[in-house]
Amino acid sequence: MDRAWVYLVTGGCGFIGEKIVELLSQQDYIKEVRVFDSVAREEVKKFTTATTLVTVTKGDLRDYNLLLAAMRGVDVVIHTAAIVDYRNTVPFWEMRAINVGGTENVLRACCALDIPYVVHTSSIAAVGPNTLCEPMFRGNEDTKYSGEVELPYGKTKAMAEKLVFEANGKKLSNGGKLTTCIIRANTVYGEKGMFLQELYSFVKARNGVMNYLEPENTERNYTYVGNVAWMHVLAARNLQLNPDLLAGQVYYSYDDTPTRKGFLIRHQLLSSADPSVRLGSHIPYWKMWLMIQLHRIIKVILYPFWKPWPFLNLPLLNTIVTTFSYETDKASRHFGYKPLFTWEESKHRTVQWLKAAAGDLQSPHLPKKKN
Repeated sequence: MDRAWVYLVTGGCGFIGEKIVELLSQQDYIKEVRVFDSVAREEVKKFTTATTLVTVTKGDLRDYNLLLAAMRGVDVVIHTAAIVDYRNTVPFWEMRAINVGGTENVLRACCALDIPYVVHTSSIAAVGPNTLCEPMFRGNEDTKYSGEVELPYGKTKAMAEKLVFEANGKKLSNGGKLTTCIIRANTVYGEKGMFLQELYSFVKARNGVMNYLEPENTERNYTYVGNVAWMHVLAARNLQLNPDLLAGQVYYSYDDTPTRKGFLIRHQLLSSADPSVRLGSHIPYWKMWLMIQLHRIIKVILYPFWKPWPFLNLPLLNTIVTTFSYETDKASRHFGYKPLFTWEESKHRTVQWLKAAAGDLQSPHLPKKKN
């Protein structure tokens, strides 16, 4: 590339977004990485290097004028910001306003400012499982799968994907065209993966026994956050270098995490951080289904006097017990992706963070962190 570029990462203070910012700041062809996030943690500025400046703007994707101002002078947008909610704790209208309306604003601003490249972070939940709980067993980006998506979060990501696909090839005022591609993340683990910290606390409260919901023949891909982020970095660069190949394409994230059995991955990570964690037994579907129904009834009866911690819901339970896995090398073929972190490195980084996070939880001198 013949000049230094300016990248903007929406949601750059989030779980995946922060890792994208970190890796972008290490690339010698980028002079500035801008972060646009409703949280806007100033600590991400620590990724600034001698050649790459990291800046942070606090803003809501629904505020089009603020987003437009943050995007002026930008060459490439990596759109990662979204409400990720599997437990239905956020009203659907609000999740849709951010995940769909926010994506619409990003694409609209790109057209207004002649920004030609957008990499959109989506999710396997945008594809399925569907409401019939039909499995997908080791499919790929071309596998045909239809039906209404089960999870409300997945519905919003599917709607956002539709906007991104439709925007690809749209004419810009300077004579160029908008070029977009999509990366579908799956179950992502790694440092600051709060589901692991919550699971660890849950398991320790049950004498270190980790039971699991998915049947042992159920498959679902897991990918380390650093490798998901690295795929974004490579896709964004190659969207500039080889737009005709990547334009309008979708890529599943993957790495060499050794199994598609989620409960085994979770046990390996937790037991490596704390050897006292033991793998328990499978919880039958019918038992959890009854618990969900009972929880709903009690919640209705006692509302508004009792507002319990978000519990498992039926769409999420159906998603957990349904095989939805894939096998692909498309990112490798299209833009030379190889995992930046091996499984051993990924596990080590995750375990070290989990040990530190567990220590913080157990310390009586530290205030509880509110998520």
